[in-house]
Amino acid sequence: MTRPFITPDFLLENETARRLYHDHAGLLPIIDYHCHLSPREIAENRPFESITQLWLGGDHYKWRAMRANGIPERFITGDASPWEKFQKWAETVPRTFRNPLYHWTHLELSTAFGIDTVLNPATAREIYDRCNEMLSQPDMTPVGLMRRYNVEVVCTTDDPADDLHFHHQISQSGITTKVLPTWRPDKAANIGDPAAYNAYLDTLSDAAGIEIVSFDTLIDTLQRRHDYFHESGCRLADHGLTHFPYAEATDTELHRIFNTVRSGKAIDAGSSAKLQTAILLRLCHMNHSRGWVQQFHFGPMRNVNTRAFRALGPDTGFDTIGDYSGATHIAAFLDRLESDGHLAKSILYNLNPADNVWVAAMIANFQDGSCPGKMQFGSAWWFNDHISGMEDQMNALSTQGLLSRFVGMLTDSRSFLSYPRHAYFRRILCNLLARDIERGLIPAEEYDRVAAMVRDISYFNAKNYFNF
Repeated sequence: MTRPFITPDFLLENETARRLYHDHAGLLPIIDYHCHLSPREIAENRPFESITQLWLGGDHYKWRAMRANGIPERFITGDASPWEKFQKWAETVPRTFRNPLYHWTHLELSTAFGIDTVLNPATAREIYDRCNEMLSQPDMTPVGLMRRYNVEVVCTTDDPADDLHFHHQISQSGITTKVLPTWRPDKAANIGDPAAYNAYLDTLSDAAGIEIVSFDTLIDTLQRRHDYFHESGCRLADHGLTHFPYAEATDTELHRIFNTVRSGKAIDAGSSAKLQTAILLRLCHMNHSRGWVQQFHFGPMRNVNTRAFRALGPDTGFDTIGDYSGATHIAAFLDRLESDGHLAKSILYNLNPADNVWVAAMIANFQDGSCPGKMQFGSAWWFNDHISGMEDQMNALSTQGLLSRFVGMLTDSRSFLSYPRHAYFRRILCNLLARDIERGLIPAEEYDRVAAMVRDISYFNAKNYFNF
């Protein structure tokens, strides 16, 4: 009989790692404090049409792998049938050895469907039919999957103009998983395209009931929407940046620059940096005044393939790691907030792994003793959420700060099947610490303290940090 690929001891290399995971990390609920799940899908809780919809419907990780394997776009985002798309993914899976997709694929098959068969072209039809049969069961819905994976909290990603209707519907539905909005105001500062920016400001104006005619009314509008999000249960902000802007400006300059943009005219890079800095600083003041946690995701280059972007739009697998020199601006930005008394709890996520050590060192400059781990080095993100990426992030944090205060993993996903990424991370964490015990770098008699550390990073640090 063939031994299953995903066993209970998957990734756990020694007995200490196995004890840490099975007796501690693996028993805890999931707090998924950053993801891109659809609140509408949760609220409506409709059954999935097929494993193809659930697995391939919006997963640009898989799309990139399929393109690299020579699969035509018709079988990825095009009009091919669900079976044809799944079949092409099954052809790609054996080509993904050493890519995290191979592990994630089989973790999801095992944990959600009880399927321990390795996916390849020969097994594709059997697995496709079995998954679709199981998806017809009443507990295999968005809410059912969150319950299956013991998900305690989910924080979605939401634009300030969103009316949060589906969040209100969820809060009244009796769903045991707490589903909260996250304030994501990127469009309020994305001023590169004046036409798109002004169209967005009109939408934001309608949502708030304030006509945006000046820089001051923009901030008033954002404040009103921020208040609304807080009343709706939001306790986190998330700011997605290519790189941190930082440029000082007088009020007179800001009003002049904003009026130029609002009139539909383009501005130069220096003026853009001044306006973006001012908007982001004021947003951070709002976050601090409400006691929110703010997240900063920085470092991507977006939509670098122009032809593909025009054909398929954003978030379809054509973003990459940027090479920005950001330490100076980040230091100045955080220092400005600290000097003004407006630096909220903050999590910094860098996309370029070359930045790991200086980001881990940077946050230590702004720890103030007000709470454990006020400034957080965010988990390995996007192109880095694999074994070596997670280990590198935790190693950098360990050498420059306190790994023990780390708030741990998140999915950053659009899929309801991504929760095994938490188990993946927890196994890697247990393995990392167990290696140190086995090598004599941590005293064996401190096992109980290490076990408590594992529990904290897996669950309790996040629960306490976010006040969930």
